Order: sequence, then structure tokens, then C-alpha cells
Amino acid sequence: MITGSDFYHVMTAMVPLYVAMFLAYGSVKWWKIFTPDQCSGINRFVALFAVPLLSFHFISTNDPYAMNFHFIAADTLQKIIILVALAFWSNLTRRGSLDWTITLFSLSTLPNTLVMGIPLLKGMYGDASGTLMVQIVVLQCIIWYTLMLFMFEYRGAKLLISENRGGDMVMNNGHEGGGAGEKAAAAADGKAKIMPPTSVMTRLILIMVWRKLIRNPNTYSSLIGLIWSLVSFRWHVTMPAIIAKSISILSDAGLGMAMFSLGLFMALQPRIIACGKSTAAFAMGVRFFVGPAVMAAASIVVGLRGTLLHIAIVQAALPQGIVPFVFAKEYNVHPDILSTGVIFGMLIALPFTLVYYILLGL
Repeated sequence: MITGSDFYHVMTAMVPLYVAMFLAYGSVKWWKIFTPDQCSGINRFVALFAVPLLSFHFISTNDPYAMNFHFIAADTLQKIIILVALAFWSNLTRRGSLDWTITLFSLSTLPNTLVMGIPLLKGMYGDASGTLMVQIVVLQCIIWYTLMLFMFEYRGAKLLISENRGGDMVMNNGHEGGGAGEKAAAAADGKAKIMPPTSVMTRLILIMVWRKLIRNPNTYSSLIGLIWSLVSFRWHVTMPAIIAKSISILSDAGLGMAMFSLGLFMALQPRIIACGKSTAAFAMGVRFFVGPAVMAAASIVVGLRGTLLHIAIVQAALPQGIVPFVFAKEYNVHPDILSTGVIFGMLIALPFTLVYYILLGL
């Protein structure tokens, strides 16, 4: 039974996040405190420092030797089920496409676990649920965001091939392809271009993905945080106080700054529902119903019961993650849908997750 005290704890965790978001929104939309250039600078600070250090803090303090493998298995199975279903849909139906496969995978499986999930679930189910959310974040950063990058790069390579510019693409990256570029921009009659072999294309895609990853601060924060957690919890090593304090200064502000940055982003958009009402409704249905439904099925299959099952379902009903939107915008794959998922999802997330929390607690 949900008590008034339970509801108060949830609101204590969530209301401060919304306060930061709406203060940022008002400072741009109504009070004109920040210019677009200043907003860009704040967003850059959050992307390069606040969120990576926040990720490092959560990952480095997570005990990798005490992870709940049943919970991790449920989360992994949910993503695999949806990915396989989308792959079949994309290849066996006329309406299916790689673009929609990527977008629907993002909408249904990649919630805002770090920024909203940890404080919300802690308010609902206590500190133990926060530890589970950190485990989900670790897998997101290391596995699923890498998979997303690979799919985006694979899509880009296919587009270049379809435009008969595969030879040009390899030529432009010939210094990494071991001379393959020179063998391929060659042409039989000066007009037709020789398409690069599959092995060359695969290698080029991997190089593109690697370039993106090594330029992403979140990659370093996740990897270093994981390595440190493996070392510290294995040999009980304590981080030097000077380093710990240096990190905590920014990581402590990371959560609030991430929400503030999201509010700035909301205020700079011409409208909240950028993709149209019908598409937005479809996206919200995928985000708040399809994802949790598949998660419930996957959790039951791996044997989750009781509170763990409730946590798995509620975390799957969190609003759209911010990182998938950043990828969608960079690669121009339905960025309007993902931005609507982030913005509109944040506005309706609290009532939706509270409904799930209440229904599961009956």
C-alpha cells in the first residue's frame, strides 16, 4: 500500500529536478537572462564536464562484484527482444527501415536513467534501487550507446554506397584503410566507380565508430570509472582525498546542471511538440507503454519478482534519454521525434511513473 510518506519521498526526489529545469526555461523564455550563445556555453560545460563526472561518480562507486545479474539480465533481454523484433520488421516489411529501427530502439529501450532514474527510484524504493540504476547506467554507457553509434555509422555508410560514392568515401579515409581507397574514386571508363568490398566497408565503419567514441568524454568517464571500481572494490583501494574532492565539486553539481541544461534546450525550441501531435502520441506510446511491457515480460522470464520486478518496470517507463537525442541530432535521424520524446516526456514523466508505482504497489 502506498502511504503519504512514500509519496512525499518521491516528491522530495523529483521536485528539485523540475525546479532546476523550469528556472532555466524561464530564464530564457520569459526573463531573457541568457542569450542563445550563453546557453550553448552552458550546455557545452554540462556535456564536457558535469555529466561525464557525474557518470564517473556513480560508476566508480558501484561495486561491480555485487551486481544483480538477474536484474541486468532482464534489462539486457528487453533490449535484445526489441532489437530482434525491429530487425525482422525492418527487413521483412515495406514500411521497415534502418532509420525507424534506430529511432524505435531508442524510444523503447533507452530511458533517462542517470538524470531522472536514480533520484526517482531512490525516492520510490530506497537506496538499493539507486544502486540498480547505476548498474543500468554502466551497461548503457559501455554497451548500448556504443551499439547506437555503430548503427548510425552503418546507416551513414549505406547511404554513401547507395549514392555510388563508396569509392569517394574510402578515398577520403584511405590513410586509415591501408590503401584501399586508392584501389577503390579507380573507374573502368572514368564514369563508373568500383564499390569497396564488404571487409573494407566493415573496417571503415569500425574506424568511424572508434573516432566518435574517443572524442566523447562520457566514454572516458565510463571506462575509467569502471576500471577504478574493479580495482577499488577488489583490493579495497581508497581514492586520494585531493582527487576525490576535485571530482566531487563538479559531480555534485552535475545532476542539477543537467536538468538546467535541459530547461535551456526546451526554451530554445520553437515549440515543445516539434514532430506533430500524432507522431508525438505514437512516440510517447512506445516510450511509456511498449518499453515497460516488454521489460515486464523479460523480467518475468528471467525470474524477477516482487520489488525487483516493480523497479524494472518503473525504470523502463522513465522519459526518453538525452544521449540518444544527441546522437539523433548529430546524424540527422528523426531528431524532431527524439527531442519531443525528451522534452514532452520530461513534462509527463512524473504522473506516468507515479501511476506505475501506485498500480504495482496495490
